[in-house]
Order: sequence, then C-alpha cells, then structure tokens
Amino acid sequence: MKIFDIFGRKKSIPMPWAKYYTDDELNIKIPNISIYEQVRLSSERYPNYIAIKYMGKKITYKKFIQLINRASVSFKKLGIKKGDIVTICLPNMPEALISLYALNKLGAIANMLHPLSAEEEIKQSLIKTRSKLLVLVDMFYDKIENIIRSTKVKKVIFVSPADSLNIILRIGYKFKEGKKYKKYPHDKLFIGWRMFLYSSLFQKDYSKRKFGKDTPAVILHSGGTSGKPKNVVIQNKSFILAAKQESIMMKRLRAGDCCLAIMPNFHGFGLSVLMHTPLALGCYTILVPKFDAKKFDTLFKQTRPTCVLGVPTLYEALSNCNNEKDFDLSYLKYAVSGGDIIPKNLEDKINNYFKEHNSDAIITQGYGLSEALAAVTLACDDVNKSGSVGIPLAGNYIKIIDPSTEESLPFFEVGEIVVNGPGIMMGYLNDENETNTALRMHKDGHVWLHTGDLGYMDNDGFIFYKGRQKRMIITSGYNVFPSHIEEVIESHPAVLQCTVIGIPHPYKQEVAKAFIVLKEGFHGLFIKNEIKSYCKKNLAKYMVPQEFVYRKQLPKTKLGKVDFQKLKSDIGADDDE
Repeated sequence: MKIFDIFGRKKSIPMPWAKYYTDDELNIKIPNISIYEQVRLSSERYPNYIAIKYMGKKITYKKFIQLINRASVSFKKLGIKKGDIVTICLPNMPEALISLYALNKLGAIANMLHPLSAEEEIKQSLIKTRSKLLVLVDMFYDKIENIIRSTKVKKVIFVSPADSLNIILRIGYKFKEGKKYKKYPHDKLFIGWRMFLYSSLFQKDYSKRKFGKDTPAVILHSGGTSGKPKNVVIQNKSFILAAKQESIMMKRLRAGDCCLAIMPNFHGFGLSVLMHTPLALGCYTILVPKFDAKKFDTLFKQTRPTCVLGVPTLYEALSNCNNEKDFDLSYLKYAVSGGDIIPKNLEDKINNYFKEHNSDAIITQGYGLSEALAAVTLACDDVNKSGSVGIPLAGNYIKIIDPSTEESLPFFEVGEIVVNGPGIMMGYLNDENETNTALRMHKDGHVWLHTGDLGYMDNDGFIFYKGRQKRMIITSGYNVFPSHIEEVIESHPAVLQCTVIGIPHPYKQEVAKAFIVLKEGFHGLFIKNEIKSYCKKNLAKYMVPQEFVYRKQLPKTKLGKVDFQKLKSDIGADDDE
C-alpha cells in the first residue's frame, strides 16, 4: 500500500486506492488562477467550439467570454469589487454562468440560491450574506416585492428565460408564458438583463487584475452536520481541482464532448461537475432550465450528451420512458449517479437499458457534499465495484473513523466518513462555531472535514456509503433537513411541537412528513390549512411536507426523546387530534 506525504507534512495517510492512479495524478497540482481564467483559457484554445447549448441556441466560447467580459464591466459600473457578494437566483440559464464568471473576474463572490426558495429564505440569505446585488429570474418578482427594501441590495437585475433565445423563440415565449407572471415596476431599484448588458457598451474594460486560487468564488448552501442552513464558502481552487480530477477519472472525455446539465447551478454537483468542469475542458454544457422526467428519452435524442450525471430517480425515469422508437444511445460514454444510494436492482435495470440501446456506458456512483464542492469519490470505467461510490478522486483523502474517538477504523468496518484535501470549503460564512465543528484537526496533524455520513472502505480503497448520522431527507437529490422544517412549523403561533421524518415516495425516493401537536385552544380544518399555507410561504417547494399528521402528543423513548422509529412505523396513520 502506498503512503503519501500530503502538503509536505511529516505524518502520512494510507492510500489503498493509490494503485489506480499514476504518481503524477496523485501529486495533482492546482495552478494559481481563478475559474474565470480557466474558462478564458478554454476560449483561447477552442474559440469556435460550443460552450453552451440552451433551448436550441448555441453559444461559442468566443461569444461566451465576450458576454462574460461585458457583464463584468456592467457589474463594475454598479460598484461591485473584490470580496463583494452578489446573489444569483436563477434556474439553469446562460445568464447564471455569465454572471458567475463575470463576478469572479472582479474577485467578487456569487451566492448561488435556489430560485424556488421561499420569500423569507431569500430575505434571510440576502441579509446574512450582505449581498450588494440580486440577479433573479423575472417570473419570481412577487417573492421579493415585499422584502427587498429590508435588505442591503442596491439593485435587482431581472432575467427572463427568453433573454438568451433567438428572436422568434423569444417572441413565442413572451406571448405564451409572459402573461402568467407579475411584471416588475419601472423603478431605479430594478433593471432588466438586456439593459444591464447594454450599460457596458462603449465602455472600456479596465479590469486587468487577476485573482488566484485561494480567492473565495462561490457560496453554496448546506445543513452541515447539525441540519441548520449554512452558507458554505468555496474557493476558486476547489473548482479548478475538480476539473482536473474529472479529466483524470473520465479519461474518454474529449474537447467538444458535452454534458447534460439537469442538476441545478445552485447545487455543488451541478455547478462544478456539469457546468464548470466541461467549460474548463473545452466541452460544452447543455443547460436544462426545466426538466420533464416523462420526456427524458426525447431530451436525450435531441441533445445527444456524452455524459450525464444525476440522482437515482433520474435514471429510473429514463428507463421508464417510451416516447422514442429505435432509441440509440451509442454516443453516451458516462452515466454517474449521486445524491443517494442506487439500489442493485435499479443499477442492473439501467445497465440493461443502456446495453439494449447500443451504449457501452455503465451506471456508476459518486459521493460528495457541498462542503467539499460535491464530488469526493467517483467510480468510472473499469475503476468500479458494484454498490460502491468509487475511490477518492486524485488529491482527496478519506478515512473511516469512530465518531466518538476520531480513531481510524479497519477496512470493512462502518464509521463516519471524513475527508481531507485542497478542495474542501474555507468554512461557513460568519459561523466560526459550526466551522470548527465540521473542520477538525486530528492526531495525524491534518484537518479533516466531518461529513456526518456513515460508510466503510474496503482494502482496495473503494468507499461504500451506508447512511447518514444526521437526520436528513433526500428528495429527488435535494438535501432536506428536518430540523429546519420543524423550526419553521414551530414558529407558527398555533403549533406546540413538530417532528419531521422522511417517508418513501415512488419517484422522489423520500419526502417529508410532519407530525404536529397544536397548542391548547387551536384545532380544526382552518388552522391545518393555515399551517400548510405557512409552510408554502416559508419553505422551498421541495421542503414542504407531503403529509401533515396531527397528534395530541408525540411518542417518546425511555429517555424522554421523540421516538422517531415509532413515528416511522406510523406511516399512513390518521390524525388523532
């Protein structure tokens, strides 16, 4: 077994997976550049290659970098400088990536926020990150009209899904969809994307300063090990490392190939693996702003992706689609599943589906978390074992420890997965206590990211994920933290106590179910409907419980704690309130 001395330290880490890499790959080097510079280099190497496909429109690298530079000038005119935070709240649209790289060119930080976030969630994110600007899809104006002036945001830049379409499709969109949404008013606080870009015309770009790999680039969102929402600060080097790691593992990926970006830009997995990495390697990303699982095979046929990455439910949806006759997948090289364990029967089902449709791709798995920019391990090509989430990507280091002692455990013994490497987060924004809980110095002299996830390592270095220490629900690949839902529901004046569990769902895998005890004097259908409406206003759509059950009291263990196992056994039970 090879043992490498990382970062020039005296104490070393066993690496049974080292045999799958060359020495040069293991000693991966991260150039001192920003993600903007990494994409700019791609634009110099491949100016006429496609960088982005969006709703049938193609944007070359040459055009893409021009749009980024124009947006950078416009952001600078609005006063954005190094260290400022700008919130991007968009689905998978070109403007999301243009804004990200334009801000990165200035040394600013992009706070990537879910566009389906509730009104109060958007407000709190803007306040906690001290965002100077908000880039928001125009159809969600109603979410900010009542809260934007209680934040420090100086300007809201509205983007229409039609802004990047050709003129014919843009007119069609405006006619079909535009009437559905409330229009934002003519106010100096608000500006449209096209007008925002026009402000850069005839303006010289004086931004010559370059920023290095250690500069913060992005804020992602996570519940960490405690389940409370946190702002994860990710440096440039995490993205740059990820692109190099993927090129090492996915050796058949070539410039000009394409990745299907179904996972969203506010998800580390989507932003890093499906968007930045292809752009760093001269590939292109196919942006899908709204995914229709029932037409997944049609989407495949239209886009012909080289690689696709998603959650298990995505692949199940594909295998159940029958829209296309003589469906050919011979162009597909890689299919990776993440976000949750893929069952063996589904793994076999997908592999058979690929084979039946002329692809030699096999479904493999990866593991990661926002605090490490999503991808930590990956299985690919012949470096794969059924049921495993792969080996640590080059530059990453993993131990399995006893959570109570932090001592390493033997192969095949289940414990907490902890991660070390240059790609892990700087920390949680303005939250030293939680940062110190997640990032801990061990006796071996290294700082380890505690994931709160359970698994084991075999003697070849493959990781097998077994579950979560933290009480977390995964619904369609999104992490949902029950403690956050409980906090919101318990803030309603009629609620005495709330406990949330995850229950099985035929497509989403899991959804939230809330058990609620009302305060004395509160009862009836009106209150119950009001609590549902309260959840819809204060929680993102995917967090809203699928079921609400009312109890006179919640079951307790002998230690006086809520008995989660008893609640899980009550699935399908009716109210007794």
